[in-house]
Amino acid sequence: MSGRTKPELLAPASSLEVLKIAVLYGADAVYIGGDMYGLRAKAKNFSMKEMEEGIAFAHQHHKKVFVTANITAHNRDLKGIRDYFLELKEIGPDALIISDPGVFQIAREICPEIDIHVSTQSNNVNYGTYRFWHQLGAKRVVSARELSIAEIKEIRQNIPEELEIETFIHGAMCISYSGRCLLSNYFTGRDANLGACTHPCRWKYYIMEESRPGEYLPVEENERGTYIFNSKDLCMIEHIPDLVDAGIDSFKIEGRMKTALYVADVARTYRQAIDDYFASPELYQSRQAYYMDEISKCTYRQYTTGFFYGPPTHEAQIYDNNTYVKKYTYLGIVGELTEDGYARMEQRNKFCVGDVVELMKPDGQDRQVTVLAMRDEFGQEISDCPHPKQKIEVKFSELPEESNLVRVSEPAV
Repeated sequence: MSGRTKPELLAPASSLEVLKIAVLYGADAVYIGGDMYGLRAKAKNFSMKEMEEGIAFAHQHHKKVFVTANITAHNRDLKGIRDYFLELKEIGPDALIISDPGVFQIAREICPEIDIHVSTQSNNVNYGTYRFWHQLGAKRVVSARELSIAEIKEIRQNIPEELEIETFIHGAMCISYSGRCLLSNYFTGRDANLGACTHPCRWKYYIMEESRPGEYLPVEENERGTYIFNSKDLCMIEHIPDLVDAGIDSFKIEGRMKTALYVADVARTYRQAIDDYFASPELYQSRQAYYMDEISKCTYRQYTTGFFYGPPTHEAQIYDNNTYVKKYTYLGIVGELTEDGYARMEQRNKFCVGDVVELMKPDGQDRQVTVLAMRDEFGQEISDCPHPKQKIEVKFSELPEESNLVRVSEPAV
C-alpha cells in the first residue's frame, strides 16, 4: 500500500439534518450551500442560522464544513457576495468553494483567514492551472471530472505538496464538459451555471425533418431507447488504491440534492472501504463484493468509472430509461426516544404497524426490526402514517438509537 496519508472523505448536505447524518455516518468534511451563490438552487440549502448550527455541530465532532459560493457571478451579484462573505466571516466555515476569479478576490479581501477551494466549475485540467490558483492563495483545487487517474497523478507530481487535490469519486455525471450545459437555459430559462438546472439530459428526444413539420422521429440506439444523454453514475469504491496512489487528498461525493439515506449509505460505505484499505489492502480486496452490495442500496443510475481510465464509451450511458435503480425506501430518522420506548420521527414515506423495516446504524450494522406500534404527535394510536412529513412516534421490536436511519427494502421485481 502507498505510504500516503489517508484521504479526507467529503460528503454533501442539502440541509442541517443531512449535515448531521453525514458527520455521524463517516464523513470527515461536509460541503453545503447557503441561500445564495451556490450551484444547487433547487437544494434546500441553509439559512445563516442553520449554517452556524451545522458548523458548530461538525466542529464538536472534529469535522469540517465547506460552503459553496461557486456561481458564475454577474455584476449585479458582486455587492451581495461581499455582504454574504462578511456574514460567513462571523460564523467561520473551514473553507469557501469558489469558481469565479472576481469572487475569489472578494473572499481573499473580506475573510483571508478562511481557506479557499477552487471549484470544479473552473475547469481545472492541468498542473499549470493548479499552480496559478496556488499563487493566488488557494488551499485546494477541485479537479475536473474529465481527468484520468494518470493525469491527476501527473498534476500531483508537478504542484506544491501543500496544495490539495479534491476529486469527485461518486455520484451523478453531467453530459456536458465540467457541467457547462446550456440545455436547461435554452429549454426552460433556468441557468445551470446559476444553480437552477432542470436536468434535460434525462429527457427523451425526437428529431423533425425540416419539410415535415409535426412529424417527430424517435432518436434511437437500436432497440435500447431514446435517452441519448443519460449518463450512468460514477462509482470508484472498487478503485481506492488507484485514487490514493494518484495523490488525491479529498474524495468527494456528489449529491447536494440527495436524501439523508443516500448520504448515510454512501458515506458509511466509503468510510469502511477507506479505513479497511489503510488497515490492510488484503482486507479491502476481500470485501469488494460487500462494498458494492452496500453502495447499491441507495438510489443510483447504474455505475461507471467515468473518465478515470480513459474517455467513456457508449457503455457509460443508459439508453432505455431515465429512472433510478431503487432497492430501499427511506422512511425517516430516529429522533428522541420517549420514556416508554417510542422513537420520535418525521415520516418520509408511508409504513405500517406490522412492517419489517431496517435500522441503519453509523457503525455499519443493519438491524431488521418489526414496527410494533405507532402513534401520532397527539398520542393517538394509529396503524400507519400516510401523510408526507407526518410527525409520529414508533415502537420497534428493538430499541433504536437517536440518528439511526429507518429504511425498508423494495420487493424484488
